[in-house]
Amino acid sequence: MDLCDRFPCADRDALRQVLEAKADWVGQAKRGFLRYREPWQSVQHLRASSCAFSGDVVRIGSADDLAPCEQEQVREVLRAFMPWRKGPFSVFGIDIDAEWRSERKWNRILPELPELAGRVVADIGSNNGYYLFRMAAHQPAFALGFEPYVQHYYTFHTLNSFAGQERLHTELLGIEHLPLFPGCFDVIFCLGILYHRPSPLEALRDLHTALVPGGQLILESQAIPGAEPVALFPERTYAKVPGTWFVPTASCLHNWLTRSGFRRVRLFCEHAMNGAEQRRTAWMHYESYEDFIDKENPLHTIEGYPAPRRVFFRAEK
Repeated sequence: MDLCDRFPCADRDALRQVLEAKADWVGQAKRGFLRYREPWQSVQHLRASSCAFSGDVVRIGSADDLAPCEQEQVREVLRAFMPWRKGPFSVFGIDIDAEWRSERKWNRILPELPELAGRVVADIGSNNGYYLFRMAAHQPAFALGFEPYVQHYYTFHTLNSFAGQERLHTELLGIEHLPLFPGCFDVIFCLGILYHRPSPLEALRDLHTALVPGGQLILESQAIPGAEPVALFPERTYAKVPGTWFVPTASCLHNWLTRSGFRRVRLFCEHAMNGAEQRRTAWMHYESYEDFIDKENPLHTIEGYPAPRRVFFRAEK
């Protein structure tokens, strides 16, 4: 089924134009696209005999599915998609230890997980699809990943070409494209995105608009400690990340959600970040959490700001 036809409430003409423009853009014969497109194309013929999405590790296929030369080819393709930010995965017996221990975040969400069976779901900033695959275990009718980065887009499509999950899909869309989907989603996950938006209230209103009445939002965000409803606006970077705009306290984010139209807003988890949850691995060679924090005072970032916490909210339209 055409993606636009899946969303009768969407602005389908505008959505189709965006998707066609994105397809033209990513289809260019430029190195930045070919470095990810060609690895994906080289293994599209391979299929996993089985998948398992209920455990901490997303498992796609087993080593017995492939000849040794094919497994080595897959390994090289997977390494072409480095750095791996979300995981863990096991792909045809190849273990991928990603930078983020994403199963920890998912396990914090599980006790509050809305009903997904038969529902239409969005994952904003879906990255390589780790959370989409975990959602697949709960039998959604359709789950759409919004992922504007070419690397992550092709990583997901490579994994799903192996896994063959027709109810999962990712497009080169960002949170700014949500206004094309008014009243389209039963559940939206927005995990680790909001502090990258220069206008968090606009983003929250777009999330609200894209939900059906009674729809559920699961929002997870970076935060700073404190009881006052305030937000940090870093001078240049926060924990070495230049694309960080507003980092709120939990109470500030609660107020943002309420004033954006959400009801039944509830904080259900809050924890301090640490180097066991986000770290450098063999599949992610670059700087990670330990490089972002003041080594003399781990309660502060390298810039001297309060060290990050993570907060989880459930809210309803």
